[in-house]
Amino acid sequence: MGEKAYFQPLTREDRITVILYRAGIFLSTLVIAICGYLALEVGRGDPEAYPWVASGLTLNVLLLILYFGVGLSVFFIHLYVGKFHRILKKIYYVAVGCLAVLFLIGNGNPVIPLFRTPPISSLLLIPISLCLGFVTAKEAFCFRLFEGYLLAVIMPAYLFFYAVGALSPGAAIFGLMLIAVMLFFFMLRKIFMPVAFDIGDKSAYQP
Repeated sequence: MGEKAYFQPLTREDRITVILYRAGIFLSTLVIAICGYLALEVGRGDPEAYPWVASGLTLNVLLLILYFGVGLSVFFIHLYVGKFHRILKKIYYVAVGCLAVLFLIGNGNPVIPLFRTPPISSLLLIPISLCLGFVTAKEAFCFRLFEGYLLAVIMPAYLFFYAVGALSPGAAIFGLMLIAVMLFFFMLRKIFMPVAFDIGDKSAYQP
């Protein structure tokens, strides 16, 4: 994409798909921002944050919303090259399979395995981070949102180093907060763009 010209009138479907795509970016950012805030408060020893984290329910809901949000962006992204979209959807299917594995090993509580020592199960989140990273990198390529390139690299790298226990608790919190801040900045720059920017020239789309 990356077209800032108006090539054709937008249809209702065009507008809906762009709204859903950007809603996915917003939801994904919101979830990661909330998780970063909770991690920061727990790290500071705030007793009010512990019940939200210890119950597991809050984090489970946030995890499901994250997958839903990323899924919206994956399925409603506008790409000229159809092959790239098919590959992206396949990665998302793998991510959903990994979520199912988290449910199994967590006995219905998928966030529990993410906090074991070492939290090797966090590797199962890498596919979903790759999906979100594809979205941010696509926007970086198309609209010079250069933080998108950084996010595409940092998110899976962060999960890998966290999973193998290479990050101290403080470093893990800092890394999550850094990702959340970058995503928030990225989201603000993206969601207020004109809708037509995401559609581009529909005659150039490849099956």
